[in-house]
Amino acid sequence: MKLLVVGSMAFDAIETPFGKTDKTLGGAATYIGLASSVLGAETALVSVVGGDFNQEYFDMLTSRGVNIDGVEIKKEGKSFFWSGKYHNDLNTRDTLATEVNVLADFTPQIPEHSQEAEILLLGNLDPTVQLSVLKQMKKRPQMVILDTMNFWMNTAWDKLMEMIAQTDVITINDEEARQLSNEYSLVRAAEKIHAMGPEFVIIKKGEHGALLFHNHNVFALPALPLEDVFDPTGAGDSFAGGFAAYLAKTEDLSYENIKSAIIIGSAVASFTVEKFGTERLQEISKEELKGRISDFKKLTSFEVNI
Repeated sequence: MKLLVVGSMAFDAIETPFGKTDKTLGGAATYIGLASSVLGAETALVSVVGGDFNQEYFDMLTSRGVNIDGVEIKKEGKSFFWSGKYHNDLNTRDTLATEVNVLADFTPQIPEHSQEAEILLLGNLDPTVQLSVLKQMKKRPQMVILDTMNFWMNTAWDKLMEMIAQTDVITINDEEARQLSNEYSLVRAAEKIHAMGPEFVIIKKGEHGALLFHNHNVFALPALPLEDVFDPTGAGDSFAGGFAAYLAKTEDLSYENIKSAIIIGSAVASFTVEKFGTERLQEISKEELKGRISDFKKLTSFEVNI
């Protein structure tokens, strides 16, 4: 199984209560690609960057087995840039600057070797762009995973509905789920979103974990309590990368295995927040990942006698 990822590759400037960085590697596709490389999944990225995107970043990705043939370089342009400042609780943040740059007119071109990918992960982009990717596939992927946000609900509702109707798994946070469904209860919200098309609805709750809804089944996974949390940027994308990579590696798209994939995604994401940007993702070993999964198991395993 091959995993195809379409999303942004960018630079971020981040400030948290624990420090700041002026310019660091970021972007959804970058986080997803690095997260999937921890699992050793065969992954290809499609994105666009400017001439300011250093060769060392490409070398780092390819050295980890990530295919970047689909990354377009516009040498005269600048890469997408985002700057933000997190509040003390790390759950809220202020956007200080957003420079869309080369991403403004991004038209993904899917390399021929990726047009038969079994799993397609569409990062947070304009739904029209996401739909254009689906049209380039030689056959429908076995699983289409979608990320979206409030902005597209406000500005591109019809196209978003068209994209969601062709989605197998949607990953959104609780605020987005409520807006998309117009329901406060996340159970009712998931039911409405399920009716829009996705077979699986994953609602991310940040430091409170994640919820998986499938028909009338609900799976809840708490977040792992961590000693060090420096930067939550990219945690959601890292979750998606670990999640999709596990499904690609195991070649099992059943509900039970998707529950396991959520644990893997959460474990990978838990590393991401321990340092700024993608730094921690680049260091994770298989043994560390196994240890973190064991921590999750201890956290959620218990026996009760009444």
